[in-house]
Amino acid sequence: MHGESAYGLWLLVILNSAIFILFAFSFVKPQTKTDWRSLGAFSAFIVALFTEMYGFPLTIYFLSGWLAEKYPSVDFLSHENGHLLHTLLGFEGNPHFDPLHLASNVLIVLGFFLLASAWNVLHKAQQTRSLATAGWYARCRHPQYVAFMMIMFGFLLQWPTIPTVIMFPILVIVYVRLAKREEKMALEEFGEAYRAYMRRTPAWIPKVNTGEPETI
Repeated sequence: MHGESAYGLWLLVILNSAIFILFAFSFVKPQTKTDWRSLGAFSAFIVALFTEMYGFPLTIYFLSGWLAEKYPSVDFLSHENGHLLHTLLGFEGNPHFDPLHLASNVLIVLGFFLLASAWNVLHKAQQTRSLATAGWYARCRHPQYVAFMMIMFGFLLQWPTIPTVIMFPILVIVYVRLAKREEKMALEEFGEAYRAYMRRTPAWIPKVNTGEPETI
């Protein structure tokens, strides 16, 4: 037995999807095909996420038999119980204040901060046709993709669904392939300068301390 369903709220799906996609768009300001592909992949993840969060709970319906047997007194069609990890890991109280949700918020905020900082440096370099090696690009070679992964993983912590759990590793592979394609283009354009940058700068895990060289 359950009360009024917290789903079928398609206006919230549209509004939340639009807010996060436009928020990312305002930071990314896509100019190249690669920019649009990276934003498009992120947008697909966001739409899938909010569709299950407020529209149609596919994951809950798919797992309904097991959930009803394991947690017979829990109404999984209420919004709060839609935070599946909160229930499955035995947390109590408001799910918006459990450790996973708080960690999720931190990752999402830091991800958007990193995205804004990284794309600002990258677009300045694109405008002058120079190599971006300042700011976060002095710490790792692909901070913009690291930011997208952080944001998506943050959302997974608070609202995992079957589609987004499947999409996440696929999108990670997409971003890795986009990064490799960008590096190939950078090697063709900048040659030894980019090879030297690759030798001193890790691809994905940012260095803690760096001198932040100027953009070349």
